[in-house]
Amino acid sequence: MPTITHIYRYPFKGMSPEALRRVSLEVGQTIPLDRRFALAHGTTEFDPQAPQHLPKTHFLMRMKNERLATLQSVYDDSTGMLHISQNGQELVQGDLQDPDGRQTLENFFIEYLGADIRGTPKIVQAPGHSFSDVAAKVISCINLASIRDLEKVIVTSIDPLRFRANVYFDGASAWSELDWVGKSFTMGTARLQVLKAIERCAATDVNPKTAVRDLQIPQTLLKTYQHRFLGIYAHVIEEGEIAVNDTLHAPV
Repeated sequence: MPTITHIYRYPFKGMSPEALRRVSLEVGQTIPLDRRFALAHGTTEFDPQAPQHLPKTHFLMRMKNERLATLQSVYDDSTGMLHISQNGQELVQGDLQDPDGRQTLENFFIEYLGADIRGTPKIVQAPGHSFSDVAAKVISCINLASIRDLEKVIVTSIDPLRFRANVYFDGASAWSELDWVGKSFTMGTARLQVLKAIERCAATDVNPKTAVRDLQIPQTLLKTYQHRFLGIYAHVIEEGEIAVNDTLHAPV
């Protein structure tokens, strides 16, 4: 029987994951705080009063800005503070709810990323908005057996965090999740419906520990399996709680 092995959220788009032991899911919503903040290029137009989904190219992210992977971030929701460190040394901190704090963080990114940024970057957020790669509010899920099958092809280990998913599960057949599209499943006490498979981009080529582009994930997927999919996006259709070691009941 498949079980949940890890749960993550990513408070700041492109930055570090936050591991969770358990979390409550609401109908039609992401994991709370997932992709709540993002660093937008100066050329990006985003209205926090009327937030709209924008393609990921409007923001700093690992597909184009792999140097973000060398940074470690910690967000404290109780204080609004974002701490950014590298190799165990804190580089900057700032309150994301305070204009001065955001300016401090923006200045850091200007210095750190340099020419990678178009215009003067700005930290953006909006109540209830998630800066996901897709417009729908979804939970991204990864079958670890599929990663292991891909490892046999590449002949090297693959850190699952390359795929920056919310939920990782094990115990299902490799690639079986791709047959779940349009179907519903339960994990913990929540029920979800699979929206679509996740098509992988060059962000997965970046080693999440070294920031080096040391693999060719999308190209290998296409060459080996004739598709670029790994993982699924799912809507929450019945609220509930999920936790590490909870059972995932796959569609039948």
